[in-house]
Order: sequence, then structure tokens, then C-alpha cells
Amino acid sequence: MQTPGHLLGMPRRFLFYYTIARINSPDTCIFIRMSTSEKLHFKHRLKAYAINLISQRIATARAAMAHAQQAANSEEKSSAGDKYETGRAMGHLEKDMHARQLASAMAELATLSAIDVQTLYNTVAAGAVIHTRTAIFFMAAGLGRQRVNGQDVFFLSPSAPLAVLLLQKEAGAHFPFNGTTATILDVY
Repeated sequence: MQTPGHLLGMPRRFLFYYTIARINSPDTCIFIRMSTSEKLHFKHRLKAYAINLISQRIATARAAMAHAQQAANSEEKSSAGDKYETGRAMGHLEKDMHARQLASAMAELATLSAIDVQTLYNTVAAGAVIHTRTAIFFMAAGLGRQRVNGQDVFFLSPSAPLAVLLLQKEAGAHFPFNGTTATILDVY
């Protein structure tokens, strides 16, 4: 099936048509051909998507921290002092939980920001996109499976067990994935 590049989120200036192969199911498809500039643009879009998602998590964690602090501060002292102290303690615990989530998201954003998407790799490394027959992986941040431009992409943290297993592998290499043996079709 031929699909115009702009329908897949690529700029209109790429009038190149992708050949998309449907393999095993209507929901599974891979890019067969992409030019160098299209590969770089795809990597840039994946990184931008990940930065946006992590930024949303940071904003959510900050808002939740502020809400928890406000709830702890607004807890009124009653005649039952223990109830007051328990309510305040619960508010502080909630704030601490959101603070840990915020710190984790900030660290992940810093790691992601350092990822180079202007380089095309021959072997799997941080910042690489890996295509198999059934999946696309982006080794940059541990965001799990995300739907980007109609494609499922697995965002892997470079320190994740699967990412460590994939490190330094080239196109044609095999690795275990979801109970089967997957073959790397392309790395860039």
C-alpha cells in the first residue's frame, strides 16, 4: 500500500511515498523505505513526542504537589488533635510521593534531552530507532508503548533490560521479544 509521507506526520516537502507492508495483522506495519532525511525527521518527531509526554508528567506532578501541600496546610485543627495530625501527615506523604515522581520525570527529561537524534546509527545505541517485523523501538526514554502518527512505538530506556540486550546489535540480528524471536530489519 502506498501512503503519502505527510499522512504519517512527515512534512509535505517529502513527496516520497512509503511502501508499508502489512504483516500478520492489519494493525502491524513497518516502513520499508525511508530516505536519510526522513529517518532523521522521524527520530526528531519521536524525541519531541517523548519530551512533550514527560513535560506533561512534570506539570501534573507539580500541580499534584501543590494540591497536596494546600490540603495539608488547610487541615483545620479540631478538638481531636490526632485527627488533625494524621490529616497533615497524610498530606505531606502525598506531597512527598509526587515530589519523587517529579524528580524521576525531571531526571528522565534530562537524559532524553541529551539523546542525539541527528545521528544515524548502524548498531543499536541510545538514540537509535530499531525496526522489526512487528515493532518499532526508540531507545531514548522508558515510556513504554506509545501511539505516534498511527504507529505503535516502544520507547525504551537505555538502561532497560531489553535495551541492554539490543545494544550493539545490527540489522539482521535476532533477539527474544514477547515469547518469539524477533529480527532487526533496520537500525538508524
